[in-house]
Amino acid sequence: MKAVGYKKPLPISDPASLLDVEIAEPTAEGRDLLVEIRAVSVNPVDVKVRASAVVPEGADYKILGWDAAGIVRSVGPKATLFKPGDEVFYAGSLTRPGTNAELHLVDERIVGRKPKSISFAQAAALPLTTITAWELLFDRLGVRRGGGTTDGSLLIIGGSGGVGSILIQLAAKLTTLNVIATASRPETQKWCLDLGAHFVIDHSKPLAAQLLQLGTPQVELIASLTATESHYPGLVEVLAPQGRFGLIDDPKSLDATPLKRKCASLHWEFMFARSMFDTPDVMEQYALLNEAADLIDSGKLRTTLSNVFGTINATNLRRAHELIESGRAHGKIVLEGFDK
Repeated sequence: MKAVGYKKPLPISDPASLLDVEIAEPTAEGRDLLVEIRAVSVNPVDVKVRASAVVPEGADYKILGWDAAGIVRSVGPKATLFKPGDEVFYAGSLTRPGTNAELHLVDERIVGRKPKSISFAQAAALPLTTITAWELLFDRLGVRRGGGTTDGSLLIIGGSGGVGSILIQLAAKLTTLNVIATASRPETQKWCLDLGAHFVIDHSKPLAAQLLQLGTPQVELIASLTATESHYPGLVEVLAPQGRFGLIDDPKSLDATPLKRKCASLHWEFMFARSMFDTPDVMEQYALLNEAADLIDSGKLRTTLSNVFGTINATNLRRAHELIESGRAHGKIVLEGFDK
């Protein structure tokens, strides 16, 4: 079957950094689903893994991809949640081959039903970022669904990225938080406002002065989604006493000591933890994806697809990786179908 992979980590400018390849078709066992891939999206994790991860022992290629929408072709003997013909979407596991292939194996416990009201391409934009944003907001930061009068403000650093684009919607539609996103360009600022942010400020400028102008000198919750290392001192400054600080990126170091004097808590979100460690609550991702699908179908949430880069092949995936590496992407980049 067709797939896109690589033999060794290389800069994306190298034509061999991603290759069109042929690999064997897998077989569903246990609780696996064998999914016919219709669309995939590209995330920063694809870029990070491609730049550093070697080919697994015994494999000819490393296959990337953690977002997908497709149709179940067959199921393992212990699978009970889906059947052949079901339309699904999911974000996969870091410990298994990726979704950049015509057929893909995935544990049914981290799969959701595809929203009925949107296309495969629109659905493929959602799983990884939706899981990340959902877990960060409700599981890590402890925000209550429906909210309350004392919830306060949520500051989202990097509101126009994939996770930010979903987090803005979840916070604006499912809680009573005052949602303040950051973006530095007119088009990304408009994107955040269109998604439901109450205010947008510029993360390339001092945050405290901008928040003061909004009449919100301190925020109770921070979701730092990008460049945490560079923003950290300013974020600690504007975090309210007893506030909560959440992040998803990979600063080289992070000193939690400055949070002590404010009695603030630190929360790290990594959506692959449940599947990587097969946690007892791994099926929470099945549940939240299905709930997200209901929210999409009811019109409360919308897809965050911003660009479709054509079919799933090495050339188009290299273009997607280049755009993500540039730091100028907003929303999600999707590829759909395979070349005949």
